[in-house]
Parts: sequence; C-alpha cells; structure tokens
Amino acid sequence: MLIALYRWKIRPGYEQQFIDCWSEITLFYRENYGSSGSRLHRGSDHLFYGYARWPSAEHRAKAFKIGEEHPARAALVESIEESYSEVLLEIVADLLVWNGEPSEPV
Repeated sequence: MLIALYRWKIRPGYEQQFIDCWSEITLFYRENYGSSGSRLHRGSDHLFYGYARWPSAEHRAKAFKIGEEHPARAALVESIEESYSEVLLEIVADLLVWNGEPSEPV
C-alpha cells in the first residue's frame, strides 16, 4: 500500500475549479487504475492538501502516465499557483475509519 501526500497553493478564484478537477481525475484513477481514492483538504494555512491511496507505486505510475492526457488535467494545472514536493508515505499504524469500517491492522 502506498500513500501519496500533495500540497498546493491555488490561484484566488480557482478553488472550485481545482476541487472539481481533482475529484474528476481521482474518480478516473479509482475506476480505471486501482486507486483506493483520495481525500482533499483545505488547511488553516490556506493551502490545499490531498492524499491518495494506491496498491503500489507501479499502479500510481501507470495511472499518472495515462492521467496526463485526461481532459480535466489542463484546468487542474491552470488552477494551481504553486505546487510543493509530494511525499510518499508508508503506513506503519492505521486506526483510521474508512466508510464506517475500521482499517485493517498493518
């Protein structure tokens, strides 16, 4: 299991465009490339934070290669003022509840 953490500064007035595009692309990855989905947050620092769960780095790499051509990609990129380095995370303990069900122990 791979978790990817992302951070962005979004252009003023483009927040909803970013949310809509992020959601559309996430659903595309989930339905076609094995992603377990993602969550998107707005921080108290006004940055947007997203994290996505993937079965493996290989699944993610394949999806991202195809995702470059997704119709919503250009509008997503247009809405971003600044993008920060992504962080790949290894789960070492998981007590989060997903869809009302506790996560499986790591």
